Amino acid sequence: MPQISEKGRQMPASPIRKLVPYAEDAKSRGVKVYHLNIGNPDLPTPPVAIAAIKNLGMTTIEYGHSAGDESLRRKLVGYYKNVGIDVDYTNILITSGGSEALLFGLMSCLNTDEEAIVPEPFYANYYGFSLTAGMNIVPVTSSIENGFALPSIEEFEKLITPKTKAIIICNPNNPTGYLYSKQELERLRDIVKKHNLFLFSDEVYREFCYDGQQHFSAMNLEGIEEHVVMVDSMSKRFSACGIRVGALVSRNKDVISTALKFGQQRLCPPVIGQLAAEAALDSPAEYYANIQAEYTRRRNFLIETINQIPGVVCPNPKGAFYAIAHLPVDDAEKFAIWLLSEFSYNNQTVMLAPASGFYSTPGLGKSEVRLAYVLNIDDLKNAMTCLSEALKVYPGRTN
Repeated sequence: MPQISEKGRQMPASPIRKLVPYAEDAKSRGVKVYHLNIGNPDLPTPPVAIAAIKNLGMTTIEYGHSAGDESLRRKLVGYYKNVGIDVDYTNILITSGGSEALLFGLMSCLNTDEEAIVPEPFYANYYGFSLTAGMNIVPVTSSIENGFALPSIEEFEKLITPKTKAIIICNPNNPTGYLYSKQELERLRDIVKKHNLFLFSDEVYREFCYDGQQHFSAMNLEGIEEHVVMVDSMSKRFSACGIRVGALVSRNKDVISTALKFGQQRLCPPVIGQLAAEAALDSPAEYYANIQAEYTRRRNFLIETINQIPGVVCPNPKGAFYAIAHLPVDDAEKFAIWLLSEFSYNNQTVMLAPASGFYSTPGLGKSEVRLAYVLNIDDLKNAMTCLSEALKVYPGRTN
């Protein structure tokens, strides 16, 4: 029988989705599963976006422009201006989600076997994108002890070699919820400039910042304007993950023109998704305010409740809608599987994402999980009760 490719064998299963068969089996037994494993918001997509889809008005859905509809790109210019980022519509390439934006960016900027330094834990698909692009992820480890703050510049510089071409950050961070400060980004700016690197900044969660904290975009770092490549997405901002519309943004014309060539190979981003995204950008300010307030309530409840469970440590995230928690278990993946296959409390259980899948360094994150607080407060209450009760009886509990 023919063999699959080496690249196919190396491609990791998603730590967010790999346990889905266990969840499906639990549901088939009538167990209610609370999904804290995936950032799939339950809040409503803006009504103007839904209306745009319902009132499509097309008789034929044709190919769009490979760079994305110009009307959407121009409207994004206004959106970015409102959040303090000054770009032209020609600096924007519309993509099939933020995932494609990062993939196109990596393929445009890094050669085969060149390296990008990434603080770990990082969004697990970064590794898959790097494998697809033929370049390598080099991790620099952040720690739960200081809330996953940016590692020191000295730690970055230890990893720089002639193969180093870029640094990738996610701000606010998925999976940790850490919000990098302007000062931290300025330290990154200095090392990017010193070593002539690209800085990829994944900013898809910029709307979700808490406790009065403000997001500072890497696009506003002075002195490296043509080094910065920003990744953006409509998925989480508008609770519209399924429209698959993102953006690659850079003032470096060579990056955009090169990425467009990759975009031409897939012809165009989703036409209907772009219509919904363009309409969503007309959402009133109170839409954003209401979403922010709801995620703040959810974060506050989750962090207060989970840290009351004996043996659990969970830093308070300042952004996004994720948190990493240390659990008193021998192996978080085994525990997550056990929750779905062997445990239920009042015929309910919870699905978690084992954090080891967000680390590149073997052995790290073994007792950690990522939690996505994308459920309503009542569901979060039930999920935390299930987690607390499960830890009381889990056979692999460590203390």
